[in-house]
Amino acid sequence: MISRRDFLQASMAASAILGASGFGNWSRLAAQQALSQDQLLQFDTFGNVSLIHMTDIHAQLTPIYFREPEVNIGVGGNKGEVPHITGADFRRLYGIEDGSPSHYALTYNDFASLAQAYGRMGGLDRIATVVKSIRAARPDALLLDGGDTWHGSYTCLKTAGQDVVDAMNLLKPDAMTFHWEFTLGSDRVHELIDGLPFDALGQNVFDAEWDEPAERFAPYKFYETGGVKVAVIGQAFPYMPIANPGWMFPEYSFGIRDEHMQTMVDEVRGQGAELVVCLSHNGFDVDKKMASVVSGIDVILSGHTHDALPEPVLVGDTIIVATGSNGKFVSRVDLDVRDGQMMGFRHKLIPIFSDVIDSDPEMAAQIESSRAPYKAEMEEVVGQVGDGTLYRRGNFNGTWDDVICDALLSQRDAQIALSPGVRWGPSLIPGQDITREDIFGVTSMTYPEAYRTEMTGEFLKVVLEDVGDNIFNPDPFYQQGGDMVRVGGLGYRIDVSKPQGERISNMTLLATGEAIDPATSYTVAGWASVNEGTEGPPIWDVVEAHIRELGTVEARENTSVEVVGV
Repeated sequence: MISRRDFLQASMAASAILGASGFGNWSRLAAQQALSQDQLLQFDTFGNVSLIHMTDIHAQLTPIYFREPEVNIGVGGNKGEVPHITGADFRRLYGIEDGSPSHYALTYNDFASLAQAYGRMGGLDRIATVVKSIRAARPDALLLDGGDTWHGSYTCLKTAGQDVVDAMNLLKPDAMTFHWEFTLGSDRVHELIDGLPFDALGQNVFDAEWDEPAERFAPYKFYETGGVKVAVIGQAFPYMPIANPGWMFPEYSFGIRDEHMQTMVDEVRGQGAELVVCLSHNGFDVDKKMASVVSGIDVILSGHTHDALPEPVLVGDTIIVATGSNGKFVSRVDLDVRDGQMMGFRHKLIPIFSDVIDSDPEMAAQIESSRAPYKAEMEEVVGQVGDGTLYRRGNFNGTWDDVICDALLSQRDAQIALSPGVRWGPSLIPGQDITREDIFGVTSMTYPEAYRTEMTGEFLKVVLEDVGDNIFNPDPFYQQGGDMVRVGGLGYRIDVSKPQGERISNMTLLATGEAIDPATSYTVAGWASVNEGTEGPPIWDVVEAHIRELGTVEARENTSVEVVGV
């Protein structure tokens, strides 16, 4: 008799052959003119349950450019495994033709030229069109939002998340989980959650004082769809107080809490769940490990690390779906659930080409209304992009991050600059105007103070070693999110194969070429400190002043970090 795992492996093979029920079609279209909305949305309805997944939109309500990473290093058991494959290697793995729409959407090579051909991606008005199309075919499809939704744009910051909440309420998701949302502060998060017409989930969100599940965040919810009892378990970002300021949400603790996750899975199964879905903001590698140690999860909808994969990854009997970020994609997963077990699936990563997919009028009107009070300030042109692309993503640097570090060095009169290794923020292509909105797109947060302080060489090494271990610890459960801290005025060598404390060497002050002296103090400027009471001008003012002085911003090659041990 064929086993459940055989069914799932057959589903994986069918996804590869069929292009994930359509991925292969759009991935091999040679020109923009060949794309159509019908082709992008085509899907042969399958089974009896449909899931729609979106995650990490970072408040990008309108279409944007977003370049995928060039460097995404995997360590330990994830070395050389997706999502740690990029560029041409990624295209070869998935059979993606050079110059095709999916070359542009899923990899970084020739990004600027392909952006000119294929245009911007995303936009919640286009996503609304996609969601309505899926619901027309499967009216009871579940729409699940993986978090990092109420953060990352000018209007989201100015309205404390209200613009995104109002738009998402029109989209009518069934549930969401959380990460950057907590940086709005507990009071604001409570206010928004209490008014949501859908469920706020997080089995790992606990009351810090009593170490018990927090009342406002249900660990799971049940949904009836396609005659199937579906349990959706939420998994918020585990490392909130480490990666973000704990003083903004002092009443909460987080963590992976895999043992509690197992308890929740067993609990929902005991209550008759026929399909168990984890709506996760762990990050992909953490989700892979969680799938290996927690039994009984059928589907993990993965978020946080911004990975976009055209096919799910199978770990045991669990399929893991990665939907990318910034509104570039929506995932549809159709499942065949029989006798309380998931026996097969079809999946499609739907690219949101904004020049191809129609704008939904209702959503477009809502977005325009929320942006109208800030339109003049947002659209003010501050400078222009020169010959290169301004992007953020990559384990060690991005050209947008280089601009931010240069701004800190010049505007704060510092020897060394430190900028957080965050992944969010749209890209800008050569010749594009840089507006105030663009600057906020890579700096917008509720703790933006650009500090200026003294740090010894010894302490700087401790900082780099600590962040390096957060990223390159071979155990995914110790990888606490983000990419390597970006540096300006400082060069170093990192051996990602070494243990903590031994990865960083050859630290150099770039202005003089001298080795960093452990005992010497250096003037350091940075931003996004998690420490309460940090003082300094907001980072967006620092960056705007720098760009105004430059006029034209050139994206330069950054060779300050030597990477070995990959």
